[in-house]
Amino acid sequence: MAALPMTTCGQWLPGDGRHCGLAARPYVVGHRCPAHTPAAEAGHPEPLPGPGYTPQSLPTPASASALVDAWAIASGKRRSSAQTYRLAQAATGRR
Repeated sequence: MAALPMTTCGQWLPGDGRHCGLAARPYVVGHRCPAHTPAAEAGHPEPLPGPGYTPQSLPTPASASALVDAWAIASGKRRSSAQTYRLAQAATGRR
């Protein structure tokens, strides 16, 4: 496995007339070292790492369309069998 290229902090240091140059990771504003992250620049502590969004927790088009389909069946706007209609009503809370 190839090593990732080393990136350096892109924060401009006007007093020194150069970029910071320390090892950095990507942020929206560019690559920043721990001293120049957006939170550090704002005077806030770094947020704690959390679980975030995993690909499994994000809705997929199939699951999103299944929910819309259940609402359409439960409302009577989409034809279905009586059993499917009752199941959709139970799933969506419609009566």
